[in-house]
Parts: sequence; structure tokens; C-alpha cells
Amino acid sequence: MIDEVQSTKLSNGLSILTEHMPGLRSVTAGIWVRRGSRHESPELNGICHFIEHAVFKGTERRSAHDIAIESDRLGGHLDAYTTHELTGFTVKVADKGLPLAFDLLSDMLAHPRFDSTDLEREQKVILEEIKMVEDTPDELLSELFNAVYFPAHPLGRPIEGTAETVPTFDHATTSAFHASEFSPRNFVVAAAGNVDHAQLVELAERAFTNGNLAAQNGGQSTFKANMSAPTTAAPILIEQKEELEQAHLIIAAPWPSSRSDDRYAATMLASVLGGGTSSRLWQRIREQRGLAYSVGAGVSTFSDIGVFSVYAGTSPDQLDEVLDISLEELRRIVNEPVAEAELRLVKDQAVSSTLLGLESSNARASTLARQEIIHGRRISPDEMIRRLEAVTADDILRVARTYIISQNLALGALGNLNGFHVDRARLEI
Repeated sequence: MIDEVQSTKLSNGLSILTEHMPGLRSVTAGIWVRRGSRHESPELNGICHFIEHAVFKGTERRSAHDIAIESDRLGGHLDAYTTHELTGFTVKVADKGLPLAFDLLSDMLAHPRFDSTDLEREQKVILEEIKMVEDTPDELLSELFNAVYFPAHPLGRPIEGTAETVPTFDHATTSAFHASEFSPRNFVVAAAGNVDHAQLVELAERAFTNGNLAAQNGGQSTFKANMSAPTTAAPILIEQKEELEQAHLIIAAPWPSSRSDDRYAATMLASVLGGGTSSRLWQRIREQRGLAYSVGAGVSTFSDIGVFSVYAGTSPDQLDEVLDISLEELRRIVNEPVAEAELRLVKDQAVSSTLLGLESSNARASTLARQEIIHGRRISPDEMIRRLEAVTADDILRVARTYIISQNLALGALGNLNGFHVDRARLEI
């Protein structure tokens, strides 16, 4: 079978990856930046997210209105997002529209205007976004919890920044950070669909070399951030918020990183506990007891650490029962091997999810970029499926006993919690 994935690396460090998907008349293309909120100093917390917003406000040759008109004319969808470890900009268009779409996207990344009036307006927008988080209990609990779970580390800071930092992002500060960090050496260009690799390489070379984007920015970063591996705490955070109808609960533990060989078994473990409607937590807490509408378990992974968490939202008077059931299931996964039928179920779920992702050009382009940033190589769907199928019940038990241990467990709760108390002994596994 011919490998439809091709890659090229330019002399300035920019990586270009494409995956041809026969039969499509569309293409998803994007530019991913190897910078996110963990690459920011405390005083610049939120600036990657701010730049993600600000590049839409105009370039040296396009106004914000021009950007909107061109995006609509292409008939595609222009999107952007920021995480702790990267910032992404993507566009999906008909295949013939790729040159125009990439010119638009690269212009936004290479030549943003950062007009002072526009920046002041966008500061207000982001401050409203921060207020939205404060009004969304599960997101608020997550941010409060992260701050004490990753003490004095960038992973503990909010991606969107704070009410103190965002107003300081003026033209000079934003331009300086962009020039240093949003440069070709930190770019990954990826596309999937009816795309010609040579054409995309030519488009990228035209946009990001020969003096464009001041290719001389290929040197070292001029901004210093704490890039050390995080040390997690094991806090018990009880946050009172009387106006809430529900109580919100997190139980968390350190987990294998996105680069760890244990990540496949760890994914299976999380699925067994809370990955779907057949999972243990969903069945016991929602289906058998009717204690919660939203309940489950999930994983957040970074390049050097992961975090496993159980989440539930319930009435305050049911919080103790939900906590006890959750802890019972954590003890069970540590003490008993997963049954073969249950393991087969989560494997089928994971394999199906992998295969369904192959139908989306957006998913394929994003996967190419993330794999390049995280692993420095492509991990094919066949390889992923082989690794998933190779997971055994003993692997899951080993991961559970390595990571779900009493001294590592952390807890966070938010709501009208008068009288709710958790001591360390209650978290014994």
C-alpha cells in the first residue's frame, strides 16, 4: 500500500506534513505553533491565547473585515484554539481554494497588525471569556483545582490568562512575544484531504522564507518560561459556592504522559472506569443509583506528565455517596484484573474511535501536527490499533497500581458544601 503521508522540513525549522485522502474534494490545512500557556512566564500568562485572538483583527494587508469576507468567500471554516502546549489555526475549504486559504492563514500568522485599539477591544472580549469560566462550575472547579494541583507551575495557570495579566498585553508586549515565539522554527504546517504535498511546500516556502516573517527569527527564544517537569501536589480542595444547585467533584491522580509507552493501557483503564455509558462509574452512579446526570473519567496528557480524573456533578446531599462509590471503583481497579469481556469492550471502543477519525480531514491534519510536535514522527492508525490490541489485563492492573495510590490522590469539590468534609484517610486506596 502506498503511504499517503509525506513530510518535508525547511531549513528554517518549519515542518510540513500532508496526507492525501482519495475521493475527497476538500482539504483541511493548518498551522500549529509549538507554543501554549506552559511556555509563558507568570506575568505573560494568557498571551498565546491572546495572540490566537488578535491575529484575526487584521494584518499588514488585510483588515479584520477582509479576513471575514475572504473566509466566507472560500466557503470554509476558519478556526483557532490554544492549549497548554500548542496553538492551532485551521481552515477547511474546497481543494481549489487551498492557495487562497493558505495565503490568508499564513498572512495572519506572519504579519499581524496588532493595532493598539484592536488589542484593547480584544482584552475586553477575553476578560468576558474569563468571566464565563467563573460562571461555569465544572470549568471553574477545574481551574481552581489545577492551580493547587500544579503549584507554582505553568500547567496550573489558566490558558486564557487572568484579569491581571490580560490588560497588560499592549502592542509592544504582544509584538515582541509574537516575533520571538510565533516564528517558523516553531511552526508545523499540516494538511489532509485532496492535497498535493509539493504545492503545500511551495506555498509554505513562499510565506515563511525569503525574508517573509523575518526568517531571521530562527534563533533562540528571547522569553524565558519555567519548562521544568511539573511536580504534582495531592490537595484536598473544598470550595464553597452557595448559589450553585449542584456540587461538583474531581478526584485526580498523576498519569502516564503523552509520550509514555503506558499510555495505551492507561487509556483502557480510564475507559473501563468512566469512558462511556457502559463504564463502571456511569452504570453505578447514574444508571443504578440515579445520583448524577454527568459522571465519568478522563485523561489530560502533556509531554512529560498526565492527569487522570474522575468527575461528577450531583446534589450536595448526595456528594458523600458519589465520592464513596467512586473510591470503591478506584480500589476495585487496583485490586482486581479487568475481566476479558470488559477489556474487549473498551478495545473495540478505542479501535472504532481510531477508525472513525480516519473519515475526517480535520482529524487527520490535527493528528499529523500533534504527532510531529509530541513524538517527532508519525504514528499510523495501524500502529495505534496494534498497540491498543496488545494491552492486557495485567498491563491495566500494573498501571493502576503504579499511579492510583493513596498518597497521590487529590480531590476537589465546589458548591454549596456546608458540612462536607474529606480527610486524607478517606482517600486510602
